[in-house]
Amino acid sequence: MSPHPTGRRRVHRSVATGVPFAVLAALVMAGPASAGTASGQAHVTRTATLGDIPLGTFSNGLLPGTVDDDRGVDLGGIGSDIYPAGRKGEFWTVTDRGPNGQIKIDGKKRRTFPVPGFDPAIVRIRVAGDSVKVLDALPITTSSGKPVTGLSNQEGRDEAPYSYDARSPLSYNPNGLDTEGVVRTADGSFWLIDEYGPSLVHVSARGKVLTRYVPEGLNLEGADYAVVEALPSVLLHRKINRGFEGLAQLPGGDLVLAVQSPLSLPDTDAGEASRTTRLLRFSPRKKAVTAEYAYRFDPVNVVDPSEDDTSELKISSVVAVGGDRLLVEERTDKAARLQVVRLTRGANILGARWDDDTTSPSLEQLADPAASGVPVLSKRLVVDLGTVEGVPGKIEGVARVDRDTLALINDNDFGMTDGTGAFDAQGRLVDSGIETSVTYVRLPRGI
Repeated sequence: MSPHPTGRRRVHRSVATGVPFAVLAALVMAGPASAGTASGQAHVTRTATLGDIPLGTFSNGLLPGTVDDDRGVDLGGIGSDIYPAGRKGEFWTVTDRGPNGQIKIDGKKRRTFPVPGFDPAIVRIRVAGDSVKVLDALPITTSSGKPVTGLSNQEGRDEAPYSYDARSPLSYNPNGLDTEGVVRTADGSFWLIDEYGPSLVHVSARGKVLTRYVPEGLNLEGADYAVVEALPSVLLHRKINRGFEGLAQLPGGDLVLAVQSPLSLPDTDAGEASRTTRLLRFSPRKKAVTAEYAYRFDPVNVVDPSEDDTSELKISSVVAVGGDRLLVEERTDKAARLQVVRLTRGANILGARWDDDTTSPSLEQLADPAASGVPVLSKRLVVDLGTVEGVPGKIEGVARVDRDTLALINDNDFGMTDGTGAFDAQGRLVDSGIETSVTYVRLPRGI
């Protein structure tokens, strides 16, 4: 069923027309960094932009009939992560849960899902000149082949889902995934992470969920795929919308999962004020977490001089860079810094008192964890992206192109903004004008 081909509201976009889905291409919207950049400084060498693909066309091309009204929204949100696809200029990306926003009703914020039928997808792209082209996409489905959707899982734990105008409640869905990081394995299957559980999700080469690994005690019932409680129960204290966000695959095959923000331990206030979050190491062979690490953010005004709210600090990407070394992205929505850490055996805190949610003070409450005997990961700054001209805001995915070059992808939130002004009187999107782009940054001294 074709979703509303007319009446789309644009800010400065062009229209993708009449091409088969498999070859839907993005259009040229940006150019390379200006000449004259000092050779000794990190600098942008290329920017490529995704053009307009109606979200209904995209979704129904994968799973016919899933979206009956896309409300004028275009494909976006594929910047939740980026992973090399094996050919020059090609990457795997993953959408988040779909268009969503917040509207305040009677003084309380409600989470909106303007296109509730949207199904998260793994999207293969190619950077060609200054355009991003969609080569292929895999819908993420349940064991019976149904869309997982991006809807909230559990009443009382996740935000209640509402319609685009925040007036009509929607149903919870235990299958729903708020997908973030993506890596591809040698057998062609994928690993994804999710913010709801938070969870680690193993997906087949065609997008079918094989197993979802969740924290012990989550008690997620009714899912149409295997759910295994294999993660530490302390993760039940993840901040809402701040579950797992970074995912990396180490050379030996182990996975590293980053909790986006400090846990709310013992309460929300402690989590909002904390600068200590956690990384987990997961063995696909053992199907178990084998290590846990304490990661300490820099002060928020160091990461982003325009920001003074510590709760804005997030990890959005982790990238394996050889051995047990990781590139970690610390960011706010406006700035980001990339640090290198080494995952040493001595830094493992798995099973220590910091995994007991009755420990007081909690890991998150410690003003100086290292001084309290916690083996915090040491780190080294590689690049402050906030000082690199041409890097967009809200970078959520980082991939290594070669020794000296990184590919960055931003999350444009499907062109959505929060508040009642996100849609016009006809219920059509008032587009933010923020595009999805892939930006190449050269590092003069490598990593």
